[in-house]
Amino acid sequence: MAFKELKKGKTHEVEMDILKTWEKMDILKQCIDNREGKENFVFYDGPATANGKPGLHHMMAKFLKDTFCKYKTMQGYRVLRKVGWDTHGLPVELQVEKELGFSNKKDIEEYGIKEFNQKCRESVWENEKAFSDLTKEMGQFIDLEHPYVTYDNNYIETEWWILKKFFDEGLFYEGHKILPYCTRCGTGLASHEVAQGYKEVTANTVIVPMKKKDEDIYFLVWTTTPWTLISNVALCVNPREEYVLVESQGNKFIVGKKLASKVLGDDYTVLEEYSGKNLEYMEYEQLIPSLKVDKKAFFVTVDDYVTMEDGTGIVHIAPAFGQDDYNVGKKYNLPVLNPVGEDGKYTEGLWKGILVFDADLEVIKYLKENGKLFKKIKMNHNYPHCWRCDTPLLYYAKPSYYLEVTKIKDQVVKNNNGVNWYPAFVGEKRFGNWLLNMNDWAISRNRYWGTPLPLWKCSCGHQEMIGSRKELVEKAIEDIDETIELHRPYVDDIHIKCKECGKEMSRVSEVIDCWFDSGSMPFAQYHYPFENKELFENQFPANFICEGIDQTRGWFYTLMLISTFVTGKSPYKNVLVNDLLLDKYGKKMSKSKGNIVKPFDLMNEFGSDVIRFYLPYVSPVWTPIKFDNEGLKEVNSKYLSTFKNAYSFFEMYANADKVDPRDYNVPVNERDITDKWLLSRLNNTLSLVTKAYDLYDLNKVVHYIVDFLNDDFSNWYIRSNRKRFWDSELTESKKAVYQTTYEVLLTLCEMAAPVTPFVTEEIYRNLTDGKSVHLADFPKVDETLISSELENRMNVVRDICSLGRNAREDVSIKVRQPLHFIIVPKVFETVVGELESIILEELNVKEVVYEDDMSLYMDYIVKPNFRVVGKMFGSNIKDFQELVSKFDINDVNQIKSGYYIREFLGKELKITEDMIITVLKNKEGYCASSNGNISVVLDTTLTDDLILEGLAREVVRKVQSLRKEADFIITDRINLYYNGGEIVDVMLDKYMNYVKEETLSIDIIKDEKLNKNIPVNDLMMGLKVERRKK
Repeated sequence: MAFKELKKGKTHEVEMDILKTWEKMDILKQCIDNREGKENFVFYDGPATANGKPGLHHMMAKFLKDTFCKYKTMQGYRVLRKVGWDTHGLPVELQVEKELGFSNKKDIEEYGIKEFNQKCRESVWENEKAFSDLTKEMGQFIDLEHPYVTYDNNYIETEWWILKKFFDEGLFYEGHKILPYCTRCGTGLASHEVAQGYKEVTANTVIVPMKKKDEDIYFLVWTTTPWTLISNVALCVNPREEYVLVESQGNKFIVGKKLASKVLGDDYTVLEEYSGKNLEYMEYEQLIPSLKVDKKAFFVTVDDYVTMEDGTGIVHIAPAFGQDDYNVGKKYNLPVLNPVGEDGKYTEGLWKGILVFDADLEVIKYLKENGKLFKKIKMNHNYPHCWRCDTPLLYYAKPSYYLEVTKIKDQVVKNNNGVNWYPAFVGEKRFGNWLLNMNDWAISRNRYWGTPLPLWKCSCGHQEMIGSRKELVEKAIEDIDETIELHRPYVDDIHIKCKECGKEMSRVSEVIDCWFDSGSMPFAQYHYPFENKELFENQFPANFICEGIDQTRGWFYTLMLISTFVTGKSPYKNVLVNDLLLDKYGKKMSKSKGNIVKPFDLMNEFGSDVIRFYLPYVSPVWTPIKFDNEGLKEVNSKYLSTFKNAYSFFEMYANADKVDPRDYNVPVNERDITDKWLLSRLNNTLSLVTKAYDLYDLNKVVHYIVDFLNDDFSNWYIRSNRKRFWDSELTESKKAVYQTTYEVLLTLCEMAAPVTPFVTEEIYRNLTDGKSVHLADFPKVDETLISSELENRMNVVRDICSLGRNAREDVSIKVRQPLHFIIVPKVFETVVGELESIILEELNVKEVVYEDDMSLYMDYIVKPNFRVVGKMFGSNIKDFQELVSKFDINDVNQIKSGYYIREFLGKELKITEDMIITVLKNKEGYCASSNGNISVVLDTTLTDDLILEGLAREVVRKVQSLRKEADFIITDRINLYYNGGEIVDVMLDKYMNYVKEETLSIDIIKDEKLNKNIPVNDLMMGLKVERRKK
């Protein structure tokens, strides 16, 4: 056989056989070597954490990355790609803590940092095999053998080099800023981390009266965090807003003028008005006299951050627990009262030992008992939680090390403006707005398993940042070499000599934010600048990266910051951002909801190709995707099965006819008109697919492919050209139909290979004697084969056939029942031309009649469209109804061509198509059908001859089904036995040769013993097929 059959069996098993072939031939290496010396297309793989199970969202991201790397490879680019593993950070530590039963940092230190970090090192590989298996089984081509690993010493050394560069350029500092702090994890969070964990919560907000010093006047002060009131040292108002002194229910209050009614209702009298600036430095009495201050406090400050949107227009200031508060405190030199420890519990005061988030009700109880509560209000608002462990964050004044990235903000924004984002609004709005409001990066973490911050400090105040292992060895007091393990606790034991005072310097205890690890990967994956300088320069910046929407404030951000600082350039040129995967009801997938979809189970059931095709098929990947197994079944039917069936049809007939299209060449200009049309459609589709790939729009790619495969190739071309395949002689027409089908199958494989690598590989290998489609070039559009005129003509023919089938359905006449003729408007005669044979075949009619006056065979019933004209004509609507009821087909055609002017109630009326509703009216013996542009009429009169011919065609169909059920091959000759009434005998007398030819019957024998159990039109027949011995 020239062409192999497709392998039978479960799709996933067939795919795994192909995977074995790829592994044996080292397909990735061949894909890269195949493009040696070609231009690089640079791709960065965002580092994945392997201490959790791989999910469908991982498959989504991997699929997108893989598809475009394959596409660019086929376009002729050299695409290096290797996987990255994110191995540091709190998620790893928390997993190990859970396994060890630890609840806090004290447990870790008692266990031992060395032992704990070793557990972390082992933990990160817990699910590496599952991730690698997913990568392989879904057909992703990426280097798993030589990954970049963020805990590797070489990787860490590059990060140290970058940090030293920040330090040397004066962009590294120690500050005491308000840090969003997780009491469970024991570490601060950077702003991009905070953005990932907002949740809506119900808070107990309070308005408290704070007594003005030496007067019975009270400032009404609002706060959403009652637990901070113990640390109050000042009040703050807006200097440009108006405030009023009012009397209400025997008390005097100061409140924002715009909010007075909201706070007090209507029961108050205004005694005096002030501007906020006039209130500055007014003194008041301490609300909760539990903590002592060491400098001037308890007076009114002013700042523009105070608004009149909520509350009272007066806020309380606790500099230890809020950035705005801290800024005001710094401005007015206020004391900082911080009675809260790192565990989130009060360390002193009335509520010592209580967790602050549990203390709100205790504080409110105290206020009420002491006559210091004006009002308690429950309020829903968004509050940040730790993205790792879900604990509410505490805004906490804490020393931390910072990278002053705000100094390079303008360059970062400029670089982002040069990036192509898909979709564009993510880069312009979500990411762009984030950059405009970026803060300095809190880089240090008080944890254990991470890249150690390479900062050594001396008691004299001198600091040094170490930028390499070589520098560390040269400066170390201890005897070490460059094989030193750079993690804690080993690096903690190394000291250097202070060049200022000669004393011993020790490393600070902090590690760095693990987002710095991932953001350093363009440099650190190649251990740049210590080696691989040329390789790095060839692989920077990336042409393409792709991750989920959550990375706009994660990896995308840290990549941009670090690369802009180190090189002045953006680290990427094109970014594809995918949105969330939801369940079929639009709900987020989670274990608690029981709607998690396991990728391995899906691949086992449907195969990888179906899932890969489905993911962008359901909606553009940058919108939330509702995942539904029913959609997988649709893709399996419309794409995978149709593709396989098209190849199997070709393979079966080509092998039966012993025809190999590679052995001859019929020039396109000598092929049949349907071949030319299909090649035009193919190249038009290829043009659209290529443009969609180039715009990273896989939704369009898969829809263009499946529409062509189904509508043009399988359901139209192959079906309407079956007789050419069945021709007993190898004519030029038969050669052409095989060659065209072969070329289309080949091009479809090449077009779809990046999306569905397995099925395209199998079919392509069968078409090319074992060559891999992934080593092929992506097809190029042949503009000379595109004919819009021919495509438009075929569209008319397809519309006529569709309308003809509709007409048959309306009168319940099967397509296998021949009819005398179909009537088509004369205007389409030249358009149809030599394509008329398609109409005759598709609609099973003897003749196409072209008619100038379609009203001879059809008419319209015309009614007003009351929705449109009801209000227009009001009481005159019946007059309009009478007018349009007299319209004939010519009037309707006039309206449908644009508009129609008629006299109505003494005036000219312009009648448009939306003003009327038309219903086709059939004349006796005919059935009309219209789509608004074309109208056709079928002659539905059935003569005895037509009925006999219809019976013959139906018998042939039943026999073909019996042959298939008996698993006969298409060349098998048979004996056909039948049992039927007189009409069957009459039919066979007339159509014996036709039935024999169509069913490959040598003899047709009547057998009255056969059970009549097969319905054939309105009859019951007995039919049996028997393979003839050769």
